Amino acid sequence: MKKLKLYGFNNLTKSLSFNIYDICYAKSPGERRDYIAYIDEQYNSDRLTEILTTLTEMIGARVLNISGQDYEPQGASVTLLISDLSMAPQGMTRVGHLDKSHVTVHTYPEYHPGTSLATFRVDIDVATCGTISPLSTLDYLIGSFDSDIITMDYRVRGFTRSIDGKKVFNDLKINSIQNFISEQTLQKYDAVDVNVYSANIFHTKMLLKEIDLKNYLFRGSEEQLSPAQRQEIVDSLRKEMIEIFNGRNIY
Repeated sequence: MKKLKLYGFNNLTKSLSFNIYDICYAKSPGERRDYIAYIDEQYNSDRLTEILTTLTEMIGARVLNISGQDYEPQGASVTLLISDLSMAPQGMTRVGHLDKSHVTVHTYPEYHPGTSLATFRVDIDVATCGTISPLSTLDYLIGSFDSDIITMDYRVRGFTRSIDGKKVFNDLKINSIQNFISEQTLQKYDAVDVNVYSANIFHTKMLLKEIDLKNYLFRGSEEQLSPAQRQEIVDSLRKEMIEIFNGRNIY
C-alpha cells in the first residue's frame, strides 16, 4: 500500500481498545482459586510489560517510562509512556520524539461462588500519533492470550494535512478491523462489526466457534467424564461465552 505523504508531524490520534475473555471450567472452590492463582502468576506485571514492550516496538515507538503493579489478591496493571517517531519535513537531519502517547494493560482474574466457571479478562489500550497503526499488532495480541471472546474498538481523532494542504481525517484505508487480522485467526471465530464510518469509529467482537473441552478443564481430564458430563460442561461454557459476547443475560 502506497503511503500518504503528510506535512510535518502526524497529528492524528489513533486509539485501540483490545479486550479478551478466557473462560475455564473449575467445579470446586479450590479449583477456581487455583486457576486464578495460576493465571495471576502467568500474567503478572513482568509478563505484561514484555508484551507491551513488544507491541511498542511493532508500532515504531520508543518506551519513555514503565509503571507496573501487581495487586492482592489478584490482578496486574502496566502503563508505558511512549514516544512516537515523527515524520520530519524534508531537509531535516534529525528525527524528533515529540508526540507522546501511552499503552496500558489491566487484568481481571475472577470467579463467583454461584458458578462452576472462572474468567480471566484483559484490557489493553493503545493511544498513538505514530505513522504505524496499532491495528498492525492485533494478531500478536490475540496470540499472546487464550482468547474465547475478543472485543476491539478503534477510533481516529483530529486531523493532519497532506503535502498539498488538504485535511486528512484518517490516514489509513479501513472499513473493518477484521481487515487487519489474519485469515487463519478469523476462521476460528464468529465476528460481528458495528462501525460508524462518518466518525472514524470501528468496533469488532469475536466469539470462538469450537470448544475443545480439554482446553477448559483446569483439573482432571476429559476421559474421566461421562458423555453426559462432557456435554453439560460444554453447554455451560457456551452459554457463558454467548452472554459475554452479547453483553447481556440470556439464559
